[in-house]
Amino acid sequence: MASPSDNGKTAKLERYNSYIRRVNSTKLLNASSKLVFRAALLLALVLVFYFTLTYPPLSPEHHPSSGSHLFHHRNFLSSAFLLSSSTSPTWEKQARHSSAPRRPNGLTVLVTGAAGFVGSHCSLALRKRGDGVLGLDNFNGYYDPSLKRARQALLMKHQVFIVEGDLNDGALLMKLFDIIPFSHVLHLAAQAGVRYAMHNPQSYVSSNIAGFVNLLEVAKNANPQPALVWASSSSVYGLNTENPFSELHRTDQPASLYAATKKAGEEIAHTYNHIYGLSLTALRFFTVYGPWGRPDMAYFFFTRDILRGKAIDVYRNHDGKEVARDFTYIDDVVKGCLGALDTAQKSTGSGGKKRGPAQLRTYNLGNTSPVPVGKLVGILEGLLSMKAQKHVIKMPRNGDVPFTHANVSLAYRDFGYKPTTDLAAGLRKFVKWYVGYYGIQTRAKKENSGESSSN
Repeated sequence: MASPSDNGKTAKLERYNSYIRRVNSTKLLNASSKLVFRAALLLALVLVFYFTLTYPPLSPEHHPSSGSHLFHHRNFLSSAFLLSSSTSPTWEKQARHSSAPRRPNGLTVLVTGAAGFVGSHCSLALRKRGDGVLGLDNFNGYYDPSLKRARQALLMKHQVFIVEGDLNDGALLMKLFDIIPFSHVLHLAAQAGVRYAMHNPQSYVSSNIAGFVNLLEVAKNANPQPALVWASSSSVYGLNTENPFSELHRTDQPASLYAATKKAGEEIAHTYNHIYGLSLTALRFFTVYGPWGRPDMAYFFFTRDILRGKAIDVYRNHDGKEVARDFTYIDDVVKGCLGALDTAQKSTGSGGKKRGPAQLRTYNLGNTSPVPVGKLVGILEGLLSMKAQKHVIKMPRNGDVPFTHANVSLAYRDFGYKPTTDLAAGLRKFVKWYVGYYGIQTRAKKENSGESSSN
């Protein structure tokens, strides 16, 4: 028979063993919970990347109210991926090689919006004359991104590398300025289009104001500071009634949010010039057109719709007069951009501190010959050998202005800007590119091929 002391020891031992079992069970449960949590987190990340890559953001044509969020989600992922791999010697080698000048005293230029219409043409022109060029573009879906990818492929053939990323990604911009001492920045990235601002106003503030400020912040802290040439717009003249538009005319009556953000950019540029010594040149573009153009521009979608047999809207002012534009051919605008770069003086700051007064300029880049939109349509009809189904209506109050006309005497005086391409010649080159790029056989081509086969 066991003694009372033995029974006490047995009870204590059982209690201890029970305690150990509970502790082990708790540890096992905690370990299992952590394992399940980590597995779920990993699965979620895999699904996020899978759906991001498999189902890209819809263009704003399908979701105009949410386009900005879609663009930024995509840009965040692409920029994060780039930064995670930016220590790779291969990536840095591509960027350095692209930005290295091929001629004595050549420029080293960061071109923002390099996959865009004006950006791609300027990048190619800079490269062809021997300057170093590195592009930056977020490839957003404001219009068909495949056109931007085609421009990117064209630039790659000429050894111009484009970094895919967003202006609002400060870490990315600092990385680029860290590995390359840019002498100049040609800032052409922007949210374009007057009418789209009524559907997605936030995208204009994000790109044209916040993105511009972010670029200026990085540029001001660079050593050496680059000189900046950037795209403003003829839209800043807004409700101005004096003609032709001069840089001295008032620009405090914008007719659209797009115009307001560009005007804000000019004021912001003045501030960074005054405080930090950045050399800044604003270029006010007047209705740029030509090969590789933007599908949201009238000459582009008029061509598309005429070929498809669709009706086109031709606007008249509320007093019955035709809307007219100072259409400017892309090659003339490129010459103006390069002239502004070549005459841009060095910034006077260093590491964010101003050392002396710096250059601050504003120029019109136009054709100086306004053309009624009806005449534009007539030229396209002749080039396409097709009659347009015109729907003449009063111009809606959506931010468009009835008339633009550039005075370019200041640009001519300072860097010899002189447009040489009239609308008929420019549209001929555009139509030739359009039908070739989209593989379209116009009626004129069909008739010519029919005559050739019968001979």
